[in-house]
Amino acid sequence: MKPVKLTTGILGIISLMLLIACQSPVSLTSWKNPDDHFKVSKVAVIPLFTKLEYVKPFEYSMCAYFNQQGLKCIGSLDFLNPAKSYTVEQVRAKIDSLGVDAVLIFKYTGTDKEATYVPATYYGGYGSYWGWGGGFYGGGVYSGGYWSTTSTINLKSVMYDIQNTQAAFWTADISVTDVQYVDQAGLQLAQKIYADWQNYGMIKPVAKK
Repeated sequence: MKPVKLTTGILGIISLMLLIACQSPVSLTSWKNPDDHFKVSKVAVIPLFTKLEYVKPFEYSMCAYFNQQGLKCIGSLDFLNPAKSYTVEQVRAKIDSLGVDAVLIFKYTGTDKEATYVPATYYGGYGSYWGWGGGFYGGGVYSGGYWSTTSTINLKSVMYDIQNTQAAFWTADISVTDVQYVDQAGLQLAQKIYADWQNYGMIKPVAKK
């Protein structure tokens, strides 16, 4: 059997498929208070997750992206000790000391799972005849049917203007499908949220030096 030679084009397609496979589809449905014309310039991110190993990469990736765009951001682990308990007043005092003008909170609301049956398939190769014959490996490839489970994590996100914490300024229902890496999910969410805030005109323009 002759060795298989992969052309640059094929390698490019494979790389693209691997990149797409690593992405976790994110959907976001948001609402903004139409009567509030506040614009955010520095935000504190607080993920209310039960596991610290989820909080750290999530807020780090999100703040890294926001800061890269010129929107100042600080994560909860930079001003709150996860080993300590705080009262609402203590948390508020901590936030006030940061000089932020908004607080972005994330809450986990559940996971939806859906099982889908993928039927058996047969892939013939080049030069195949009635499904048999040539191809990259001298013949077709048969893949048996199997069940695939999709997990969708649901989050609720709320942003408050620290001058008016009685009513949310912006809210969003978020779904992330088949999360593999928490930091990757944090980055993708940051991209979605930042684009949404831009559409609403919620971001204060960065002063040019």
